[in-house]
Amino acid sequence: MFKKLLLVALCISGTLSAQDYFLEKYKPFNTEIPSPEQFLGYGIGEHHTRHDLIVAYLTKLAEVSERASIYEYGKTHEGRKLVILTITTPENLQNLDNIKEQHLAFTDPSKSVSNYNDVPIFINLAYNVHGNEPSSSEAALLAAYTFVASDSPEISKYLNNSIIMVDPTINPDGRDRHTQYANMYQGSPLVADPQDAEHNEYWPRGRTNHYWFDLNRDWLLGINPESRGKLTWYHEWYPNVVTDFHEMGSQSSYFFEPMKVNASQDPIMPKENYEDLNNLFGDYFASALDSIGSFYFTKEVFDGTYPGYGSSYPDLQGGLGLLFEQASSRGHKQKTKFGEITFPFTIRNQFTSSITTVRAAVENKGMLRKYQQDFFKSALGNASRSKIRGYIFKDDYDKNREKAFIDKLLLHKIDVYKSGNQFVVPTNQPQYRMVQTMFETYSKYRDSVYYDASAWSVANFYNMKYKPVTSLNKGEKITTTADLVKTSTVKKTDYAYIINYDDYNATTALNYLQQNEIVVSSSFKPFTTTTNKGLTTFNYGTLVIPVSLQKKGSDDVFKLVQKAQQKFQVDVHSVNSGYSNKGIDLGSRYVSPITKPKAMMLIGDGVRSYEAGEVWHLLDTRVHMPITKIPMRNFNRANMDKYNTLVMVSGNYNLNKKQREKIKTWVSKGNTLITIGSASKWVINKKLVNEKLTEGAKKDSSEIAERKPYVDAGENIGKESVGGAIFKVDLDLTHPLAFGYRDTQIPVYKNNSVWLAPSKNEYATVAKYTQNPHIDGFITKKNKEEFLKPSASLVVSKVGRGRVVLFADNPNFRGSWYGTNRLFLNALFLGDKIRIPE
Repeated sequence: MFKKLLLVALCISGTLSAQDYFLEKYKPFNTEIPSPEQFLGYGIGEHHTRHDLIVAYLTKLAEVSERASIYEYGKTHEGRKLVILTITTPENLQNLDNIKEQHLAFTDPSKSVSNYNDVPIFINLAYNVHGNEPSSSEAALLAAYTFVASDSPEISKYLNNSIIMVDPTINPDGRDRHTQYANMYQGSPLVADPQDAEHNEYWPRGRTNHYWFDLNRDWLLGINPESRGKLTWYHEWYPNVVTDFHEMGSQSSYFFEPMKVNASQDPIMPKENYEDLNNLFGDYFASALDSIGSFYFTKEVFDGTYPGYGSSYPDLQGGLGLLFEQASSRGHKQKTKFGEITFPFTIRNQFTSSITTVRAAVENKGMLRKYQQDFFKSALGNASRSKIRGYIFKDDYDKNREKAFIDKLLLHKIDVYKSGNQFVVPTNQPQYRMVQTMFETYSKYRDSVYYDASAWSVANFYNMKYKPVTSLNKGEKITTTADLVKTSTVKKTDYAYIINYDDYNATTALNYLQQNEIVVSSSFKPFTTTTNKGLTTFNYGTLVIPVSLQKKGSDDVFKLVQKAQQKFQVDVHSVNSGYSNKGIDLGSRYVSPITKPKAMMLIGDGVRSYEAGEVWHLLDTRVHMPITKIPMRNFNRANMDKYNTLVMVSGNYNLNKKQREKIKTWVSKGNTLITIGSASKWVINKKLVNEKLTEGAKKDSSEIAERKPYVDAGENIGKESVGGAIFKVDLDLTHPLAFGYRDTQIPVYKNNSVWLAPSKNEYATVAKYTQNPHIDGFITKKNKEEFLKPSASLVVSKVGRGRVVLFADNPNFRGSWYGTNRLFLNALFLGDKIRIPE
């Protein structure tokens, strides 16, 4: 199959251009509209196309055609444009505002319109969320050209009946990283050897965005500008059909929906979505791919359980999300067990599915519109049948974390109200299914092997104290987070300033002051004292800024403290005396100066780029603190003495004995090593620390194994992995790593099988899983009883005069775990203050 099509692609006669391999079916084309080949100077598939050229070509189409207009919905971290090209008939385009109004009426449960077949269907053809899965953006160029320039009756029919919105590259930063790589190593003639450099990207590869985030997991979490811009656009338009084009291993074929059975026992999306509509569209894709001789598969491997994919989020908005996975050429041509697979071949399958998506949507637009209308009406119906009338939440001590959670609710158009000192989210609203996604937790599942996470109750990501209620008083509706955090202006003092450390932004304020050469201390015991706001009690970790001990003058100190308060909205108090009414005084030995962190992190081959990116993103975008990223290849010559903190995230660290000794010697000098996930397991296995892993029950080697069907091996083995679940841990609130917390029990996210045994030192286990730890997600009984319950989540181990902070779980998961970020940041800022008694 591959060989036959490759001959067509590579041996085109001299009278045909390269684009005829794709476009022959849709002739004639308007000769006044430049084809991609004419615009780029090369045929699609001959090279990988840079994102700026993609945007330039779509911009050109909008300039020369009355069928198209272009809209910029955001910019990436690296400043690349995120654009949508809207394509339809000139008449539809001129009347788009009116059509949009008619379209949105189907998403409003208060309206009962029935002109299902009269309104053009809205289709979002979205491509290239993973940067090194490049075939789809090339297909986007072909699709855009076809819809703009083809004068075939088939295309005219589609344009009359649809509004096609082409998002050519969801992840431009990652795409350009891969594009540069693939073009840089492209041979002439092409090299098909899988071992060639072209087919083996360097770390961190092009899959992820600037901060190494997987944007196909970010629709729900909305952390990155690419996702936030797309979500804002999405909730303006509510497309009926959304595509999500990907690539997979070169040895595979092609996947389209229907997916594997949803793992949830009672999925919140309608059955009509994942059965009727997916099967309906699947018939179209099968027919189209059969016609060009492509092989494919369905109903395997992939699942739509996690609601944050590009193919699952639309399903929670009354649309139909469609996943496609193409076997990748990983470059321009690569040898496989079926022969050779070329870049043009991969593009052709994606292009074929693009056109077919529009065909299926147009020919079933009445059904799709009725489905979207019923979706939002049924949301209200489902809510009315539930005993839960809403959720209330609040955090009395951390208003900026509370604000961040509300921002996430508003991003998804969830109605939020303020009633007294708490916030209310009613269930009786069109976004009821998103309310469920944010707050509901589950323990029972139909399936046990997940393509991704099995838990995503976002309220737990934020460690938000919430509860369902059977009656509620909504109060005032919240439409923006701009004025949610209100702090009184700090008063000038010549003695000391006190910053409440309970707030999420306190570490950002601390870093800002340290960067401006202000000495800040931390209180290791609570105290009550008289401030400009009256008698006030302060918790563990409270920041103290003694004015007279600074190198700067009183006025300069005040200006910096004032600016920190204004920038980060933290609670700052002024005091005129060091004497406390209760607890320690400000001159106590329990009030200790904080050493300014000088942090480095190992990156490169073997290191899990997702976790490294999460650390980098946290420090860059929220704390505004630099961290030196040291490639593994440079570690031998790196001068570690310039730093006082080393971060090692999960990974396979192939460090030799000399390199391991280099780390251990550096730690023993009084420095801090922070390890996350499998890095914690690594330091234990390599005996850098005197800690152990939880072993679990020992299996009797003489016991005869139970015979099981061979075909079930993958599923049975796979379910023992912890794909992503939420558990409860018990915190020692007096420990410096727990400063800023008020509750002894908090949720953590576990997506690994790293089981730390509690430390033999009775003061070194900071967080341990509770006896009833399950909050949300799937875990086998064996893992829960033998490994989870007896284990620790966070341990500190003494090494000489230094220490290693071992996280079993990832405190910075996907940039969203506001609830556990503080544990990691405390390790950075307060690590050297930890004293482990012998």
